[in-house]
Amino acid sequence: MAEALRVGLLGYGLAGRVFHAPLIAATPGLRLDAIVTRDPERREQAGQLFPDARLVDDADEFWRTPDDLDLVVVATPNRLHVPMARAALAAGLPVVVDKPLAATAPEGRALVDEATERGVPLTVFQNRRWDGDFLTARRLVEQGELGRVLRFESRFERFRPTIKPGWRELAGPEEAGGALFDLGAHLVDQAVQLFGRVDRVYAEVDRRRAGAAVDDDAFVALTHANGVHSHLWMGAMTAQLGPRLRVLGDRAGYTTYGLDVQEAALHAGGRPDQPGWGEVPPERYGMLGVDGDLRTVTTQPGSYQSFYAQVAAALRDGTPMPVDPRDSVATVELIELAHRSAAEGVVLPVPTA
Repeated sequence: MAEALRVGLLGYGLAGRVFHAPLIAATPGLRLDAIVTRDPERREQAGQLFPDARLVDDADEFWRTPDDLDLVVVATPNRLHVPMARAALAAGLPVVVDKPLAATAPEGRALVDEATERGVPLTVFQNRRWDGDFLTARRLVEQGELGRVLRFESRFERFRPTIKPGWRELAGPEEAGGALFDLGAHLVDQAVQLFGRVDRVYAEVDRRRAGAAVDDDAFVALTHANGVHSHLWMGAMTAQLGPRLRVLGDRAGYTTYGLDVQEAALHAGGRPDQPGWGEVPPERYGMLGVDGDLRTVTTQPGSYQSFYAQVAAALRDGTPMPVDPRDSVATVELIELAHRSAAEGVVLPVPTA
């Protein structure tokens, strides 16, 4: 059996602790070898959960000894995504970057170009492509169960009126903070994955909580080249939640409520190698059809572990990485256009390459 690929994880905050570390540890062919964090409490947590991983104070150790690793995962605050990824590429180390890839599309584009020029693999952790409800909706669309799709509605909503301190609440443009960058990076990516290229963008972006420095309430409307309209909601001030997904076609619709179960399971210490991972109970299944003639559709189990399984296969066998980083550059470009649309109060065309 081939020796497991050694993974170095940069950052052990929410993204590193809840998502990346447990998913890496549960993926056959990968070994969580080192974790970079200086915070004493986080070091203690990491040491208890992953006792075989080295605890490292500074990312520079990775760049000084690149032969000790086979992959670097960047799970730092957003402002460090590009510089840490560039350092990994310069060391010749394949790299996974948490979303969003960059704070600006030009930065992201330059990073992708550098990876291509160096011949070093780069991918982006767009894990919501493996949400169970999204996988189910995608299957229904591809099988023609809805007929010609007219509109796609998607929401990541919550009610958190109190501001929680952290870098996501910082207003500097380099932070890429706020709901549109944080949640919109998922929603926009999912919409484009389902319905392709976007021609026009319209958005409403607001700060609703007292003292908020960044947007916490946003609506984005995307007009796809194929005529589908995607309506996306995200924010922290939604006292009553709407459907998680609603896809409307000229033959039928599909509606589902509630967030994918995997994040909550990871927060609770669950692992994707446990029985029943990603499954939702029957009462959470979505509804397919027309009002008066509806039937439940079993939600496909979510599968965040598939991302790292595909990363391992790509590094072993030369197959494609799970997410083309150019997709994530396009997502950042659409988020930038959404911010501009909201500021100017206009519908904006998407520039063509």
